[in-house]
Amino acid sequence: MLSHQLKRWLYLTHRWIGIVTCLLFAMWFVSGLVMLYVPFPELKPAEWLAGQRPIAWSEVKVGPEAVANGRADIRSLALEMDGDVPVWRLTGWDGSRAAYRASNGQPIARVGRAEALQIASLFGGAPVASAKLIHNDQWSVPGGYDKDRPLWKAALAGGAGKVIYVSSRSGAVVLDTNRRERLWNWLGSIPHWLYPRALRELPEAWRQVVLWVSGPCIIGALAGAIIGVLRLRPGRHRFKGNRMTPYRGWMKWHHVAGLIGGAFLLTWIFSGWLSVDPGRFFDSGGVSDGARRAYAGRGPVPALDISRLAVLAPDARRVEWLRAAGRLYLRAEAPGDADTDVDPVSLKPFAADQADILRGAVGLVPGAHIAALDVLTAPDSYWYAVDDEAKLPVWRVRFDDRAHTWAHIDPLTGQLLGSIDSRGRLYRWLYDGLHRWDFGPLLAHSPARRVLIWLLSLAGLMISVSSIWIGWRRLRRPSRARARA
Repeated sequence: MLSHQLKRWLYLTHRWIGIVTCLLFAMWFVSGLVMLYVPFPELKPAEWLAGQRPIAWSEVKVGPEAVANGRADIRSLALEMDGDVPVWRLTGWDGSRAAYRASNGQPIARVGRAEALQIASLFGGAPVASAKLIHNDQWSVPGGYDKDRPLWKAALAGGAGKVIYVSSRSGAVVLDTNRRERLWNWLGSIPHWLYPRALRELPEAWRQVVLWVSGPCIIGALAGAIIGVLRLRPGRHRFKGNRMTPYRGWMKWHHVAGLIGGAFLLTWIFSGWLSVDPGRFFDSGGVSDGARRAYAGRGPVPALDISRLAVLAPDARRVEWLRAAGRLYLRAEAPGDADTDVDPVSLKPFAADQADILRGAVGLVPGAHIAALDVLTAPDSYWYAVDDEAKLPVWRVRFDDRAHTWAHIDPLTGQLLGSIDSRGRLYRWLYDGLHRWDFGPLLAHSPARRVLIWLLSLAGLMISVSSIWIGWRRLRRPSRARARA
């Protein structure tokens, strides 16, 4: 049994932390429900493909071998449109990027206002009402846009309030938002993640704020869970009126809701605290950049028969040169169609040699050996997608290193799709599992998952709302005493 003094501190801790944080809890539950339906704005691959124009093959006069210029350290090379102009985009393994006009091979150093407006208008399918050059705003910070800044922010005409963000360095469309997304995110992601622009411009400061704001909430929730159990009498020695709880009114609702949803509230706030990885404990090494590069292979980009490729992929929005397991292949992407992978020389359907994949995979974790190879034909707890379809089939290559690294590889192309070690798998359960409830049958039945999240969130919201009322009455108590005096 707990001593009287320990109980007193338990009650005081729960009371005053609850008074300070009850509004935060209510905000987090409401905003979390909003996020189920409206995520933070991003340009998804399907959206990008839908907005892009088909490659103007007749304008492509310069082949990939010319812009690659003999470089062997190219991670990817893609042909796509900047508005109505075809361009080559080159990405190196060192993170460098470059863009060249496919009509004459000239590098693109800067995209001016007129060109950016044309790109935004063609992508969004509407004239541009206004545009300005920005470094960032609420929707473009944070994000992987640093290599594209400054950005042209182009607001399109029309009732949807659509805004297109264009890189001033390459002309690439990197983000789009609309009025609905922006409105609901002020009620969803921004309050939920403590995401105001001024704070997110300082990543480490934002991380510390999340840690020190949500940390005390865990203590208050844990104290409340213990008190809830201590004040429960389910057996023969019940309270007056055969009640299991001593409370009435709002205190009774708070107690009952806490007993029903207290475990969820505690694990939910704890997993939210883990989202910023306190102490960097869950930093997952996985496969290193050097090992990825060695696995992909290197070599010059061969010449390409543009006219034959135009016949093969007339509606392609992007054609990308990729390396995997030491081989080079082309991927053509078009809206609504499965990606087409072909050999870059013969232009025949590409299929990686699975023996080559295994030989290359051995080097993904230096000093380790392949302990097992699993062929996944259905999603599982570590290879899945929420509200989408996971790529299948997939190889899971397990290594015998100390971190127990797994690599997921596309057996058709040899492409390394991802890697995860034991810390990453633990984090998957402590954060994704406890915070987003994306596990087990719930992953295969999205409506059931959402219903469960709604029910648990309503229980958490009842705890929070009753806390607000109880805390308000507690804070008003001294003023009522003075009024009576």
